[in-house]
Amino acid sequence: MNEDSSKILNYLPCLYKNNEEDQYINFLWDAFYTNYEKEKYQFSFIGYHMLFMCFVYFLIWKIKINREKDFAKALIGFNKDCENTMINASSPFTFSEINESNIFRFFKLVGCENDEIGEFTRLVKDRNDIAHSNGNIFFNSQDSLDEKINEVLQCIFKIKKHIECIIEEIFKHFLINNWDSNIREFLDDGDQIREILIRKNYFSKKDIDYCLLFDINLLAQEKNFNKIKNIFKTFKKEYSEN
Repeated sequence: MNEDSSKILNYLPCLYKNNEEDQYINFLWDAFYTNYEKEKYQFSFIGYHMLFMCFVYFLIWKIKINREKDFAKALIGFNKDCENTMINASSPFTFSEINESNIFRFFKLVGCENDEIGEFTRLVKDRNDIAHSNGNIFFNSQDSLDEKINEVLQCIFKIKKHIECIIEEIFKHFLINNWDSNIREFLDDGDQIREILIRKNYFSKKDIDYCLLFDINLLAQEKNFNKIKNIFKTFKKEYSEN
């Protein structure tokens, strides 16, 4: 097994909104892993590519709920049905109804250039090529699949770098608006962090790691800075240890 292949899990959510989402991701990983172990590399890649697309959908969801106006503007050029699907999406998995090649266009909202979009889109083309009964076995060795896995991971690293601006926006907004236990969903700081920051925003381990490096002094001008620091301290204590 390619040791690097499991890195994709660090970019997928730590917590899901329901058991069905959690089970689905586990199912895809199992499909990838089982076929890899049985040397069915072509089917193994299909499972891995589906995990990659889930990663993409979770990030676009972050853009949708945190930059609604920009997200709506980015829908120009989509047909009416696609536009309604995207605007009214109630889950990241709703985005699977949109043509996969087009979905990457939303990353232009966080600074992705056209050549990068083209690189991500080629992964979809490669998946399409192997998902049809065309008589070809594209991945007939472990090395050939491992090379493709590394290509997928490189795309993930690039996309994640661009999305960090959204992660920081989410985190700052959370700290500023969730320090008061009298007006928030949960009394305990840890519960509020877990449910409202981590689960609600589909934060991954990599998202959490990025937030652990946040300079809290950037919020020093906030009226309730000392209380904001307290919830940040709880976040660092609980998630640095994990």
